[in-house]
Amino acid sequence: MILNEILHNSNYKLTQFQQEHIERLEASITVKAAKSGKAFYAQCLIRHKEIKLTPEEVVRQLFIMQLLEKYKYPENRIELEYAVAFGREKKRADIVIFDRERVTVPYIIVEIKKPRHKEGKEQLKSYCNATGAPIGVWTNGESISYYNRKDPNYFEDITDIPNAHQSLSEIINERYTIDDLIAHDKLVTEKKSLKDLILDMEDEVLANAGVDVFEEVFKLIFTKLYDEWLSGRNRSRFLEFRNAGLTEGELKNRIQALFNDAKNQWEGVFSEDSRIMLTPSHLSICVASLQNVKLFNSNLDVVDEAFEYLINKSSKGEKGQYFTPRYVIDMCVKMLNPKESEYVIDTAAGSSGFTVHTIFYVWKQMVKERGMNISHLFTIDQKPYEFEKYVQDKVFAIDFDEKAVRVSRTLNLIAGDGQTNVMHLNTLDYERWDETTRQDEWNDTYNEGFKKLKKLRRSKDSYKEFNFDVLMANPPFAGDIKETRIIAKYELGKNSNGKWQNKVGRDVLFIERNINFLKPGGRMAIVLPQGRFNNISDKYIRDFIAEHCRILAVVGLHENTFKPHTGTKTSVLFVQKWDDVLCPKVEDYNIFFATMRKPAKDNSGDKIYVLDENGQKKQDGHNHFIVDHDLYNHEGMTEDGIAEAFIEFAKKEGLSFF
Repeated sequence: MILNEILHNSNYKLTQFQQEHIERLEASITVKAAKSGKAFYAQCLIRHKEIKLTPEEVVRQLFIMQLLEKYKYPENRIELEYAVAFGREKKRADIVIFDRERVTVPYIIVEIKKPRHKEGKEQLKSYCNATGAPIGVWTNGESISYYNRKDPNYFEDITDIPNAHQSLSEIINERYTIDDLIAHDKLVTEKKSLKDLILDMEDEVLANAGVDVFEEVFKLIFTKLYDEWLSGRNRSRFLEFRNAGLTEGELKNRIQALFNDAKNQWEGVFSEDSRIMLTPSHLSICVASLQNVKLFNSNLDVVDEAFEYLINKSSKGEKGQYFTPRYVIDMCVKMLNPKESEYVIDTAAGSSGFTVHTIFYVWKQMVKERGMNISHLFTIDQKPYEFEKYVQDKVFAIDFDEKAVRVSRTLNLIAGDGQTNVMHLNTLDYERWDETTRQDEWNDTYNEGFKKLKKLRRSKDSYKEFNFDVLMANPPFAGDIKETRIIAKYELGKNSNGKWQNKVGRDVLFIERNINFLKPGGRMAIVLPQGRFNNISDKYIRDFIAEHCRILAVVGLHENTFKPHTGTKTSVLFVQKWDDVLCPKVEDYNIFFATMRKPAKDNSGDKIYVLDENGQKKQDGHNHFIVDHDLYNHEGMTEDGIAEAFIEFAKKEGLSFF
């Protein structure tokens, strides 16, 4: 393909454009000899002369095709290399569309950049300010942004540009149902992530707004989730989280009222007197940026990634606790195969990835058993009572980070229809739980879940041992526990010589604590630093595990798994607690070992995706991009991986949970 040569055979993408347009441009290219080898030319659709094709020009010509054919703009309203004056200096805008009535006045300015080249957005805004153009478009061929210039300081996102016969107000004031939102979801149409949009909002307004970025973005996502949730249960309802036809003051009143309703529906995440602290003008920009994002999908991974970024930014990374990539979580869930009848807990929950994905896994089993269908709005669909009852009775999570707990509660509240067993507790310091739970404020939020947790104790006067069937966790690696009061409660508080230690790795105590959460025959997946499996000095830890559990499997994760936060090499340990019936103790048995070969992320921590035959990111049936890993088969669209190999091993070994 000649275009590949022009784009330097790199990973440049032209995903914003129709394949028909790409093929038409490809067919029109002529090749000529040049000093450097070859030069490529095509006929410009506006200037009607032969032009040399650079990567940037390729994107421009494809965008011109869209303007002419999709948006129906006549050629006489389009000009290329339009001169924009900045005092004595002049710069040139890539594409200008002129106003329909005032034919010399710029209406839309388009800034084209090479594919994967993200600079130029500020330049676009300066062009709009200098000319007074109310609309700006930035694209690099892979992603695209549409802006409405409100005044020189503020640009709001809009869903699209008007076609030649529409007005800007028609685009801005359009009312949406949830089905309209699905059709115009900018995460799909503009190839962006929610994290990208939050970063843009930080650059635009949040960094200088004098507010807690985590809190304000959390409030907006929380409110928008509620708005989508309401419309998902009444498909004809118009969404209210929209910046359309209201003054900035009216918009703030509407969003605050919606936030108040969300707090009442999903209690225990924000205080009753909590208010949105953004100014009306800042809120207007943020709502415009988020309004065309569909947060609900089949597995909540959209909000998951955004919350991970916000929490890591504000607190988590300082403690060496990084959220587990969702493909690692799904591998663990598939390998432990939780059932509808089983109790499950995550003791270092973060945003509750393990429990939320367990819920989806069990729900899918329940759907299959009942002959139902799974939609791409699986998380928002009204479900039978027993689906929500499973979440309310069987699923638990604990974390010591207050922000993570609030995020986790939000995701679990949605799944459990307003009830959740996510609690703010120090997992390791269980002797002080009574002291914590006596606090009125804690009790108001967490008491219902805590009462259910207490029923799972093995002894009514102790929080040391519980009766959970399944436990999955990624405990923090960084930092040692130095309080002798806590260390003295753990066998692993002693070294290999049986002497009490002054400090013990946090993850080491989590190993013992988690085993104590399991009933006999219960099973666990825990992410640990590789050294725990290899270090000679850690042999006593491995001996402790083998004494209490059957080691089912060890899966080595790629060193890029937790990037960009850390390059620590990790593995996932899978065990089953010895039990006379479910897991009889034996001295000699087989263990499943596997190593992740595909990195799934590059060295910068960005996900690597499966590509189709045209070099485009492959999407599954729910419009999720498929990460390129070898941990499991993604809905029949990738090859079998480690999870499938383990399932075959487990059946051959006669393990009780397969």
